[in-house]
Amino acid sequence: MIVRISQLLSLWLFAGCLFAEPSVQADDQQPERPNIILILVDDMGWSDLGCYGSEVATPHLDRLAQEGLRFRQFYNTGKCFPSRACLLTGRYAQEVDMWNTHGRMANHTTFGAALQQAGYYTVAVGKHHGDESLFDEGFDRYYGLKDGASNHFNPGGTLEEGFAQKNRVRSYVFDDREEAPWVPENSDFYTTDAYTSWAIELLRQRPAAKENFLLFLSYTAPHDPLQAWPEDIAKYAGVYDVGYRAIRESRWEKQQSLGVVTDDYRLSAAHYADWSSLTDEERDREIRRMQVYAAMIDSLDQNIGRLLSWLREEGLLENTVILFMSDNGGSGEDAEHGFGEIGSASMWGSLRENWANVANTPLRFFKNFSHEGGIRTPMIAWWPGHIAPGTFTDYEGHFIDILPTLLDISGAVYPETHHGRPVPPASGESLLPVLEGMGLEQREGPLFFQWSKGGALIEDGWKLVRGRSGGSWELYHLAEDPAETRDLAVRHPARLQAMIDEWIAWFTETTGTASP
Repeated sequence: MIVRISQLLSLWLFAGCLFAEPSVQADDQQPERPNIILILVDDMGWSDLGCYGSEVATPHLDRLAQEGLRFRQFYNTGKCFPSRACLLTGRYAQEVDMWNTHGRMANHTTFGAALQQAGYYTVAVGKHHGDESLFDEGFDRYYGLKDGASNHFNPGGTLEEGFAQKNRVRSYVFDDREEAPWVPENSDFYTTDAYTSWAIELLRQRPAAKENFLLFLSYTAPHDPLQAWPEDIAKYAGVYDVGYRAIRESRWEKQQSLGVVTDDYRLSAAHYADWSSLTDEERDREIRRMQVYAAMIDSLDQNIGRLLSWLREEGLLENTVILFMSDNGGSGEDAEHGFGEIGSASMWGSLRENWANVANTPLRFFKNFSHEGGIRTPMIAWWPGHIAPGTFTDYEGHFIDILPTLLDISGAVYPETHHGRPVPPASGESLLPVLEGMGLEQREGPLFFQWSKGGALIEDGWKLVRGRSGGSWELYHLAEDPAETRDLAVRHPARLQAMIDEWIAWFTETTGTASP
């Protein structure tokens, strides 16, 4: 139980000392290049952190938000593997052949390769969701899941042994070694704890010759299966007995009081069942489902606190940039495998649409959609002395912007080749001026989205979007309606058609395909 005890100690260490000392050195003492930590979580909704409106206990991330910058409109792709391809490469998933199914990225380099060439010690830990190993993509060290999901307590265990699995064997990679299935030796294994421990250990092993490090810490939580430690689940006993509507409205009120939403926002239409229409058994199961989901997010925050406490103890935190985000919105997917209670190792449970609508408050829909609930992520940026504390931005950022941002922060140069092949230019824009408060409020140029038969285009404060199954296009003026509550397609037919034509031209050019 060493990991669990260390997590409890981290709460005390972090709260007591992490931000107690001045976090900015004098300019003449500031190292030229900062360390960089990029934290990615999986299938977490826009409102699931305390600092974005949640009732879930996330004190460490809340503190980073209070000391840093929160984005109100930051975007992923609405689906795990395309988001990760965008993040790593600075290019649209359609440009690196990761738009239709996960395989090997093409026509790319990665931020790991760029910073590695610039002398950074580059470490990746956690989920990749591609056919290549990050060890071969510019990372000096990589420990993690090559696939999209696994049992959180035992990735290689079988249902006969009490460990629920879904569909197929999952691969884990340890530098140049791959195992499928991989069964951990530690009976106290839990992915969120293990990824944090691996990250700390790999950072401990950094070469003395490399003064700076890049850590890409890619958690699988709170992606299904919904599984968490019993003591974390117990914290949320009784919290969700009030049902979907009460929790969603409470989050909406908190978002307004925090300033996470502005006066332009309206709460989108509910997408959940009437709580009173459920049987007692159904309500108990739904309460348990959300308790476990909250516990998974709580555990994420505990582990981030553990990492930050270690960085402080090592004297590494003061010169570190931290970016936090989720790969898509809360998931409405329905995956149920195994037996027993949700939360246990023997059950592969999922959040489903009712609670996913709550997770994404006040936005529409969820993962797999190009509506805001699918593609918008909480985004926290923390960098002492560079980012003004307690600030918000409405700048429309995207995962494709992360690579150019990391290049600007580190002073690294975009590689001309990767694996011996010429590299096309990145599609994103550096967010450094936004982070440093240089007055950029609106993006110049469009942002494109496509997953399954859905898609979207955001440009000049307007958004074109259609559902994941295709169908008719909708039009929203995000500048005045950020939660997509008023479809203006009928009122602005010329704008609608012009944006449809622009989206089709982009999709055809990037994929060589006429339609998704």
